Amino acid sequence: MYVAVKGGEKAIAAAHRMLARERRGDESVPELSLEQIREQLSLSVDRVMSEGSLYDPHLAALAVKQARGDLMEAIFLLRAYRTTLPRFGYALPVDTSRMHIRRRISATFKDVPGGQILGPTFDYTHRLLDWDLSGHRSAEKDADALVSGEMDGAVEATQEAMPRVLDVLGREGIIESETSGPDSEPGDLTREPLTLPAGRSMRLQNLARADEGFLLAMGYSTQRGFGNSHPFVGEIRMGEVEVEFTPEELGFPVTIGEITLTECETVNQFIGSGDARFTRGYGLTFGQGERKAMSMALVDRSLRAGELGEEVRGPAQDGEFVLYHSDNVEASGFVQHLKLPHYVDFQSELALVRGLRRDSTDKEESHER
Repeated sequence: MYVAVKGGEKAIAAAHRMLARERRGDESVPELSLEQIREQLSLSVDRVMSEGSLYDPHLAALAVKQARGDLMEAIFLLRAYRTTLPRFGYALPVDTSRMHIRRRISATFKDVPGGQILGPTFDYTHRLLDWDLSGHRSAEKDADALVSGEMDGAVEATQEAMPRVLDVLGREGIIESETSGPDSEPGDLTREPLTLPAGRSMRLQNLARADEGFLLAMGYSTQRGFGNSHPFVGEIRMGEVEVEFTPEELGFPVTIGEITLTECETVNQFIGSGDARFTRGYGLTFGQGERKAMSMALVDRSLRAGELGEEVRGPAQDGEFVLYHSDNVEASGFVQHLKLPHYVDFQSELALVRGLRRDSTDKEESHER
């Protein structure tokens, strides 16, 4: 049976104090502000918002600070806080074709309406440590850079609407419709339990808050033969979109805010013969998260194997495997619960093993006699 440990409450309080001290670190070093985390560790904040299912950069920055940079713990904190918030309605679907774009690229067409916009990306960096970021950059060099425009080259988001690249293929009828599929009316994964087989809207909701590393591995597996998926990136776009809500007392939509999104649409292998059409994969995340959005699009397409009549040959095509193992909050909880006391369970198995060994020894001795 479980044994009560004397002084347990004091030990927990002491552990909390030690955690706070470790979080603060050397007090001679200035403490990180939430503004610094939000502005300078923005990709971490974006991931926490996306997988925490709550768009609030300030709270996400707080979670990152509280978790000492452990993003999975920060996601857990934000998800837990989200459950305490009241629900007063649903926003209208955002129109990403009206996005104020900061980054927009296509790997399928060189010339696209509105042009390619490189935007902020690591794609063309040399992956070498930048010693200027260590704090040794001189004030004179900063001033020279400002004069030359090196540090003043940020491009404002485009205000005009840019049509989606895949609309070009849609007008020709050579790619499946966006509305294709059995579930045109989306469900709500936060209110309805996941059931299998899940419709595409529920799958996409699951993938949107799924662990990025898990999705990356699943997407990678489909490209290596465990899912037969090596698509073309039709378009990746990142920027700000308006969120609209229709209050009952007004009866018409009003803009309640603006959020940053990353959207990825992929062009996948075609179906049919005479009336052949390309198929789609789709990914959407909060903030700038194109690796997650691309992985999501790969897995989204793989999970459609059954409805498209394809043979299920890889784990990324198995809806039960993917959807039930993609949530890092559930996965972390189930793995880390192993740290909790299991004295009773282990003692029972220990007694069983000892008994079996004792019986085996007795039989051997009896046989020898």
